[in-house]
Amino acid sequence: MFEELERYKSLDFFARQVVEGFITGLHRSPFHGFSVEFSEHRQYNNGESTRNIDWKLYGRTDKLFVKTFEEETNLRCQLIIDQSGSMFFPVEGQGDLKHPNKLTFSVYATAALTELLLRQRDAFGLTLFSDHIDLSTPTRSSRTHQQYIYSLLEPLLKPVNADDKRKSTASVAESLHLTAEQLHRRSMVIIFTDAFVGTEKERDELFDALRHLRHCKHEVLFFHTFELARELDFEFDNRPHIFIDLETGQRLKVQPAEVAETYRSEMHRQQSELKQRAIQYNIDYQPVDVGRGFDQILMPFLIKRQREK
Repeated sequence: MFEELERYKSLDFFARQVVEGFITGLHRSPFHGFSVEFSEHRQYNNGESTRNIDWKLYGRTDKLFVKTFEEETNLRCQLIIDQSGSMFFPVEGQGDLKHPNKLTFSVYATAALTELLLRQRDAFGLTLFSDHIDLSTPTRSSRTHQQYIYSLLEPLLKPVNADDKRKSTASVAESLHLTAEQLHRRSMVIIFTDAFVGTEKERDELFDALRHLRHCKHEVLFFHTFELARELDFEFDNRPHIFIDLETGQRLKVQPAEVAETYRSEMHRQQSELKQRAIQYNIDYQPVDVGRGFDQILMPFLIKRQREK
């Protein structure tokens, strides 16, 4: 998939192709009842107009269903991307769709989600944060607004050097608290972050912020981004490596074999804790390996959206 999409230069073209492929696959799967281009299906009632009957669905199910459309926005969605230093891992994947880093993957996934939201007449906005909220747009439902968001996302795909000023620490909790206060109407909040927090206190602060969003009646979909092979499973050649903290610049020379078992155990423990606490606070938690495709983003979103209708 990545090889095929590598040639797509614009987020617009990429998003349309990914969503079209996703919809085609969806209609061939057991999930064909999901609605992705209109509000919903309902059963046809004898005597009413046949104009909006979904004949393709009839061919698959041998039952008559009507496509219903809503003129007003169904959902308000705020898409939030962590663009702090750790999201640039692996650094060689910056802007590379074939082997993306966490930030690049999040940008393309967000573009695809805006396309899916727009097709369902949903409103969407964008928030970017690092050590503070860098920008936050209002929610709109139009192609013009989508193009505006693409114009904000595309600079994030450009390569950066080691001393780039954006390589800063993340203040996930503070940014989410501010988002909770700024969203005045009930919304779905979709978060892309690697949840790079080093202490138990910082993890507590992260979930306090997520609980704040839930307290304000927002639904939360938490995409926990990581690069599975190296970041979780610590698959490195057995020779000395210099590891650089992308948020602080600190360097550490390590022989991978000496720390691999302890590292893997701790990383998987942290991921398990994130998942369990998300369940506790009624937050949809989705681990995301950036080396895989975008169905792992679109399907959880669509399932959650169907529940919210």
